[in-house]
Amino acid sequence: MDNGSYKTLIQVKREREAQRKTKYRVDSKERLKKIARKKIQTTMIGALDTIEKHLGFLWGPDEDGELSNEARQLKEIYNRVRQEILDRGNGQIRNLDTELEQYDVEWLRFNLTLPVRRRQEDNG
Repeated sequence: MDNGSYKTLIQVKREREAQRKTKYRVDSKERLKKIARKKIQTTMIGALDTIEKHLGFLWGPDEDGELSNEARQLKEIYNRVRQEILDRGNGQIRNLDTELEQYDVEWLRFNLTLPVRRRQEDNG
């Protein structure tokens, strides 16, 4: 192998390593975005669930399965509140995405190094 092809191989290896690192950073950022989005969505849905669990009886049907005028009005109010919560949460998700674009992110995976010890042989 001549010196020129060796240098070419080294250059190709460095370029691939740089590409791999860049892809890892992009993947790390996308992973963080996905996790953060899910946490915000879970918070929004959890808040709505709590409201429904504790106050849902106010806009639920009566014994005949009908909604009274008051229940209908309360349900409309709840739907507006629900939509506002979801809109604000989705706005915060978009803000988070915009904010994360200003950062380089690298996932520091958990590494475990196990010690290797030589086995001692029993001679009797």
